[in-house]
Amino acid sequence: MKNETIGMRIRKRRKELKITQAKLGAKIGVQGASISQWEDDKTKPTGENLLSLARALQCPPEYIQHGENSASNVEIAAPDSKLIPVISYVQAGEWTAESSIRNLEGDVDYLQTNIDVSDSAFTLIIRGRSMEPEFHEGDAVVIDPNVFPLPGDFVVAKNGEDEALFKKYRPRGIVDGNEVFELVPLNDDWPILRSDTSPIRLIGTMMEHRKYRRRR
Repeated sequence: MKNETIGMRIRKRRKELKITQAKLGAKIGVQGASISQWEDDKTKPTGENLLSLARALQCPPEYIQHGENSASNVEIAAPDSKLIPVISYVQAGEWTAESSIRNLEGDVDYLQTNIDVSDSAFTLIIRGRSMEPEFHEGDAVVIDPNVFPLPGDFVVAKNGEDEALFKKYRPRGIVDGNEVFELVPLNDDWPILRSDTSPIRLIGTMMEHRKYRRRR
């Protein structure tokens, strides 16, 4: 149905599972009135409510948001899998180890993974050519702010007021009593950044790299 709304998909899926609004609300920790508002398209589920709703309705959150899957093909994620939010470079620049899906509003896309990451993990889509040839524009990387990098790891960091950036981490020892590290691009056409000459803040460490085939 081309003009199907979020509320219509929620109601349709709930009825397919033969559960009431009250029971669905109890499953995800909200009042039945909230389910009614979602189904009437007065409000939209976001953040953790969206993830909990998708689990309760046994469908991907993308189905609720965009109707990308038909009702006959909805599947619940495997028990050991996680849905990691895809965020922008601006959002990544403000992300901390305490951040989670609660910090996000509106429609959010997700990457499904079964790796062991914290609730603060996020997905970033590679852009630009500074990390070629290993990372190409459009690749996805899962970043965990609760993992401190080891030499050679890939990290997301913020340089002053700029947006977040994705680079290789290389410690350089102690300089004037401070631990110094470099952020190294894999493409030699881009400059190396040093923490003793730039106001760099590490945000998180890459835990997974998802490559996608490109057709020329």
